[in-house]
Order: sequence, then structure tokens, then C-alpha cells
Amino acid sequence: MKAIVQDAYGTVEALELRDIGRPEPRDDEVLLRVHAAGVDPSVWHLMTGLPYLARLGFGLRRPKSSVRGWDGAGRVEAVGAKVAEFKPGDEVFGTCDGSFAEYACPKADKLALKPTGLSFEEAAVLPSSGMTALQALRGTARPQAGRKVLVIGASGGVGTYTVQLAVSHGADVTGVCGPRSADHVRSLGVTDVVDYTREEITDRPHRYDVIVDTAGNRPLSLLRRALAPRGTLVIVGGEGGGRVLGGMGRNLRAVALSPFLRQNLRFILAFPRREDLLTLKELAENGTLVPVIDHAYPLEEAPEAIRHLEKGHPRGKLVITV
Repeated sequence: MKAIVQDAYGTVEALELRDIGRPEPRDDEVLLRVHAAGVDPSVWHLMTGLPYLARLGFGLRRPKSSVRGWDGAGRVEAVGAKVAEFKPGDEVFGTCDGSFAEYACPKADKLALKPTGLSFEEAAVLPSSGMTALQALRGTARPQAGRKVLVIGASGGVGTYTVQLAVSHGADVTGVCGPRSADHVRSLGVTDVVDYTREEITDRPHRYDVIVDTAGNRPLSLLRRALAPRGTLVIVGGEGGGRVLGGMGRNLRAVALSPFLRQNLRFILAFPRREDLLTLKELAENGTLVPVIDHAYPLEEAPEAIRHLEKGHPRGKLVITV
């Protein structure tokens, strides 16, 4: 089968389209014929091995898994001995390590039946970013009517889903994005747009009950000035920062500072959860969440898709078609 493989950490130049052996599912896995694979920052981190802290999980000297990709959608070809919830022919989506390939072997508990009405491409871009948005808006960050929510990076993968979720709960949502994406963000239902090339989030008199920062480049002091006295800041992922800790330095400072403040500062590193995947399926089927795809690339152009991600500001998601 054809797959996008890398033998060592590096840039997109480390990625290579190769013919490799088809994987065999273990007892708790399925053999998936991949039709589409999502592209998100986790793929970049796996490719580069950055920040270095992440190599504790990815592999210290080289990637533990040589085939790239993290999200996918396709048809089940075969199931492991302990898999009862799926059968050959089922159309599924979910977290799928090694999805930049014609076949992959994800664990059955990381999959769900593909949402009715969604294409394989649309389903493939939903899992990681969608689950991150769901987990970001829980607890004290839960949006509701009358609450003011600011989404930084509103035009990106996680941002697009976060905006849609917050709007669906009746919140007053403001999106932060560049001028090229302003119309796209408005179409998602926001009440206002902040063009970060012309103004900062603190330039307006508003103070927000919830700020979800998916961009990773603003200091905590600035974010807190835009946050209501008892508001909640959610920092998504570990973007930005240096090569050793990445954005985790800012994240850890937020957690250390939070107990001494009336404001609630936290960060999330989203984890795949079957319950969240089923929630995403329901929200996609009832129209609450609509995947937005900026561009689709064939498998052999996966490096170009990651270059697009590196250069920044895709409107919605990027997808690989297999």
C-alpha cells in the first residue's frame, strides 16, 4: 500500500511517499480502508518532534510510528477478534494514527460510525479539532445565553468548531482573525469580528466571560486584561514558545497563577474520548457543527498540505484524500 512515511524528525522534506506492507489489525483494532485524513497541528508536532518535551510520548530519537496522520475516515475491511461494535463495510471516522495511507489499524474504541450526510472528507476533519472544541467549552467555560465569548483564531480548525458550538448555546461570540477570513467567521454566526492586523483584543471596552485562545502567541497579562473579573481563559494546546517546552511554559504559568485569582486560567491538551466522538456525530447530523474545508490534497501531496498549515491561516480544515 502507499503511505506517507518518515524515518526521522524534521521538516516536510523528511516525508516520503512509499509502498509499504499493509498492516494487520490486533484484537482490539479494525483494518480501515482510509478514504480521507484530516490535517491538524498534531501532525506537524509529530513530524518535527517539537517541542522536545513531546518526544517523551512520540519517541525520543525518532518517531515511534513511521506513518503520519492522526484523524481519518473510511470503510472497515476487517475487525480484530475482540471487536464487536463494527463489521466489514461500516463507514467510520475517528482518531486514526497513521491515516496518511491507504490502510490503517485504529483501535475500535477510537472510532464511531460516520455521521449521516457527511462525506468522508468532512468526517475526517471532525475528530481531533471537534473534540478539542468540546473539551475547551466545558466547566466554567460553558457558553450560554448572555455570556460574552471571545475565540482567538476563530477561522482555524479548532476555532471554527468552537465558534459554532458557542453560537449554538446562544452566547454572544466575537471572533479574532485576519481580514481575509472575516467574512468566513461572520458566516459562522459571530456578532463581531476583531481584525488582529488592525487592533488588539484589549482595544475595545468589552470584557469577556470566556476567552478561548487557539493561537498561542499572546501574553497572559494581555489576555487577562480582556477577561472579565470572574471570567475563564482556556488556552488550547501548546502552540508557540521555544523548542524545548513550546507553548507549555505559558500554559504552566497560567495554571500556577490561577489559584490566586478570581479569574479562572486553564489550558487543555485534548484527549480522544469515545463519548466526545459520539457527541460530534450527533452535532454534525443535527446541523450544529458543519465542517469547513479550506483545501483538499491527494495523498502524494500531503507535504504540501503541511506546508499550507505551517504558513498559517487556513480557513477551517485541510484534508488528504486517499
